Amino acid sequence: MNKVILIGRITKDPEVKLTANQTQFVNFTIACDRRYKDQNGEKQADFINCVAWRQTAVFIGKYFHKGSKMALTGSIQTRNYEDQSGQKRFVTEVVVDDVEFVDSKGSNDGGSGDGFEI
Repeated sequence: MNKVILIGRITKDPEVKLTANQTQFVNFTIACDRRYKDQNGEKQADFINCVAWRQTAVFIGKYFHKGSKMALTGSIQTRNYEDQSGQKRFVTEVVVDDVEFVDSKGSNDGGSGDGFEI
């Protein structure tokens, strides 16, 4: 089974783009706090690359912005490609299936939210 559930904040404003076939998608990174602080007492976070497609991408692009807290479900996907200089690149990302608001409307303080779902 390949199932991912994450709660975190988007690191920059999402920008919806189109593939050559005119399919909407959005790539974004979500910062997820770790459960424990480091030895200096500071919170640590993991930065997870994500991609959403079609209506989910449009929804994210319309309603989320840098710092927005979201809950998402999806699956981990790996792929590889050759870049312009001929180097083989490997990518691991979460393919988003569903996303929900965690902040209340207009809030950026991490409080519990309305739980709206697409």
